[in-house]
Amino acid sequence: MNNSRKFEDVKVNIKIILSGLWASVTLCYLYGDYFELYVPQKVKGLVEGINLLDSPFKLFSAAFLLSLPALMVFLSLILKPQINRILNIVLGVFFTVVMLLIAATSLSSWRAFYVFLALLESLITILIVWHAWKWKRV
Repeated sequence: MNNSRKFEDVKVNIKIILSGLWASVTLCYLYGDYFELYVPQKVKGLVEGINLLDSPFKLFSAAFLLSLPALMVFLSLILKPQINRILNIVLGVFFTVVMLLIAATSLSSWRAFYVFLALLESLITILIVWHAWKWKRV
């Protein structure tokens, strides 16, 4: 009889790890945009049409850009390893740079939550790049 108190440790497939990381970063993006609605004057600016996404092209561009991490949740599970690895590295680096730039330009007391989330998102995308880079070869 084995009285071991150890828990089973199952090796998680790299595709599932990457998919989970993309899901996490997508949720952080959503939280950041939602919480931003509580910043004073933000909603008033939206109602009055004063915002960064002040044209159909900018709105579409933002939608396209933020659809990529959401798509990567699924694509990380189904793509072949070679293209999967490359896409995770390229998009991971891209979103890391974007979020670090946003964090650097958002320093204020009312946007501390945004800086925190941007840094957390950067950490997650760095993990994506690291896991994709370390993807074991057969």
